[in-house]
Order: sequence, then C-alpha cells, then structure tokens
Amino acid sequence: MASGNSVMCLLADPEGKPFGNPLYLPQNVGPSELNILVNNLQNNDEKFPYAFYVNDKELLGQLGAYLLENNVSVEQVLKIVCQPQAVFRVRPVTRCSATITGHTEAVLSVSFSPDGQHLASGSGDTTVRFWDLNTQTPLHTCKGHKNWVLCISWSPDGKQLVSGDKDGHISLWDPNDGKANGSPMNGHKKWITSLSWEPSHLQTPSRRFASASKDGDVRIWDSMLRKCVMCLTGHTLAVTCVKWSGEGLIYSSSQDCTIKVWETSQGKLIRELKGHGHWVNTLALSTEYVLRTGPYDYRTYQFSSSDEMKEAALTRYNAAKRDSPERLVSGSDDFTMFLWEPSINKHPKARMTGHQQLVNHVYFSPDGRWIASASFDKSVKLWNGSTGEFVATFRGHVGPVYQISWSADSRLLLSGSKDSTLKIWDMRTRKLREDLPGHADEVFSVDWSPDGKKVASGGKDRVLKLWMA
Repeated sequence: MASGNSVMCLLADPEGKPFGNPLYLPQNVGPSELNILVNNLQNNDEKFPYAFYVNDKELLGQLGAYLLENNVSVEQVLKIVCQPQAVFRVRPVTRCSATITGHTEAVLSVSFSPDGQHLASGSGDTTVRFWDLNTQTPLHTCKGHKNWVLCISWSPDGKQLVSGDKDGHISLWDPNDGKANGSPMNGHKKWITSLSWEPSHLQTPSRRFASASKDGDVRIWDSMLRKCVMCLTGHTLAVTCVKWSGEGLIYSSSQDCTIKVWETSQGKLIRELKGHGHWVNTLALSTEYVLRTGPYDYRTYQFSSSDEMKEAALTRYNAAKRDSPERLVSGSDDFTMFLWEPSINKHPKARMTGHQQLVNHVYFSPDGRWIASASFDKSVKLWNGSTGEFVATFRGHVGPVYQISWSADSRLLLSGSKDSTLKIWDMRTRKLREDLPGHADEVFSVDWSPDGKKVASGGKDRVLKLWMA
C-alpha cells in the first residue's frame, strides 16, 4: 500500500511474527536504516545485524528501487522478513592448503570437532584418523575396526568421537591420544548407517548416542557404561538416518518409506511420519548446527565446568529455536522432500518437488532460514526453511552431488560431487562463488569447520584435502 513516496510495510521475523503494527516507510530506506529501526523495535541492548527479504529476495539497496526492479506490488501491505545475521563473516575458501595422504582406501567421512580445533576421518581402510590442523599432517591412526568405517560423529562437547563400521561394530575414540575407549560395542547385526549424540544442553558431559543400522533397528548407547541401554524396533527395512533432536526426541528414517519419532526415556514410538513413496535417505533438523556445536560458537571459549558448558549450549539452542517448534526435513528416492514439525503434527508442512533424481542429502542453514538439498540429478536446490517453498537451483556439477555443508554464517554453501570437484555457492547472489577442482576422483564427504576458517574433503582418491581462504 503506497502513499506518495512511502510504502506500508510490516516488519516480521523469519517465522512471520510481526515486530509491532504495519507502518509507512519512505522508499529511500535501505538495510542500514532498517537495521536501526528493527533493533529499536526489539529494544535490543546490543545492536544485531539483520538482512531483509521481500518474497525471499534480499533487499540490498533502497526499498523503492528494489520494488521497481523486481516489479513488486505495493497495493497491499508489504511484508519484510528480518533475518538475524551472524555477527562474524566467513570468507569463502579459495585454495587447497594441504593434500594429506595416509588412508589406503577411499575416505568415506570427514568431520570437524564442535570447536573446530580437531578433524577426524573414516575410511574404507578400516581406520579412523585424527589430523593436526596446525601442521596439516596426520596425528593419530585409530585401528580396531575390521571393516569399512562408514560413519563418524563427534560428541557435542568434543571429548569423544564415535565410529560405526560395515560389520555393525561401534567404537569410541579419545581425540587427544587417538586411543579407543574400551573394546568395540556390538549389538547391530548389519552395518551402521548413521550416528547421532544426545545434545549437550540436555546432557553434559556427553554420554548417550543413537545408532542406526541396515538391520532395521535404532539403538541408544551409554558411552560411560559402554553398552546398549535401549533398542528401538519397528522399522521393517534398513534405517538410513538417525537424528537426536534438541526437544529430546529421536527421529529415524528408513527404506520402509517412513520416519519414526521416539521418546528417549523409555524408547516408545510416539509418532509415525508417512508420505514418501520410496526410501527415505536423509534427515536434517532446523537446529542441527547448534546441536552439533553444543556450547561452542565462533569465539573459542574455555569452560570451567560441565554445568557452564550445558548452560552455554542451552542459551545457544534457545536462541536458534526461538519460540517455534523444531522443523525436520526429509529427502527420498522418490525425488521429493517433506518439511515437518513432528513434535506437534504427523502431517507434513510442505511437500517439496523439483529434483529429477533421488535426494541424497539435506541440510538446514545454521540460522534455519534455508534448506539445501543435494541430488543425483547433479543439482543443488535452495528452499525456504520455514515454508518449504522453492527458492533457487544451483547448477554446475556434472555428476551426482553427494554431500553439502554450510558456512557458520549461513552466507555460503559447499557441495562435493562425483565429478571430483567442490563448489561454493553464494546465498546473496544465488550463483557459483568458487570452483574447487583438485581431487583425482569422486568426492564422498565435505565439511566446513564451525569456526569458518577451513573446509575438509575426502573421497575415492584416498586423500584428505584442506581448503582455506
């Protein structure tokens, strides 16, 4: 609704909750003036940076010029979504700083620790390795598995790493000395497909984790007792992914086309999410980034106690979740994705279509605003994290895209592909920012460090590569 040189606008948060009543804004306002206005409306003691979006497109200049350029109607109240931004900015990585040999078979998984200070990898050579990020050399080689190490996962406090192999065995490792915490834990009858720790705002020190297996079971393990304390049965085919949510629920996806929701005190099935027509391959939570990093943010803290860590993790989790329920996104062999709010509804919030082949990996941005999806159709797609609406397609890979990872400030997206390259996509321009060739074969796994300074990648060529700005 326009009046002379002003426009009637409603300023709202990413969930659509307004910051007060609609108000007339002059057409010459831009992001800097809007930042001052929103911080005043929010009564923020600290001034937070915001980005502003109209119809999922970022407002970069004056409002009037933006409306004219994008042909936006002002016959109705104009809704401007105000997205809190990270106070720091991650620089895109541009070069390979190290190519580290050591693994004798394909590198199947790479993962930075929650504080970004350590790096681990799992390989088809049956070992887990820790790498020294300062000297960019091998640190510890962890032997104990008898078959391919398929997945690894750091505890949110960074004190332990768990790994699962093709025989169904699970091992725990100390990143400081690379030694196993006891003998392998057995229980699953087939290979381990996914691992997920209980969030640190629910339990610190980190103690329990969940494992998913091709045998159709989800198991909850106590890392201190070193035994399975619960077995969640109900899936009729292989379990492909497991996520331990910040609300204390466990989500498991399966080749039986369902997603099951479990409570974790007695292991009861409380909800079943149906809709996919084929295998469900991958799950992601809207709070996943803060669940993974626990008490750590881009500043390097030293915590004096477990209680202090738990409190810091809870503060970060509440800030990420805000007043909304956690959202879950699922990707499937049926080429579709579903957006859910599973703690309150068994029906999907949105069905997301557009991929031409199976959806291999999905991931919420750290701020929860975006969902990225990787597919065997060689594309990466971007979706609205609140509504599930399609936003953009990133094309450039010439092979299936296996894995994606976000920068900590949500401004950049990393993808690794069968075509042997990594690519970095810019959320502001919706275009390719950096093309990173260098691997001699398929890239199976990529990860962007939580402190934003490094990217790690591994694949079929058996080497681990580190990339820097």
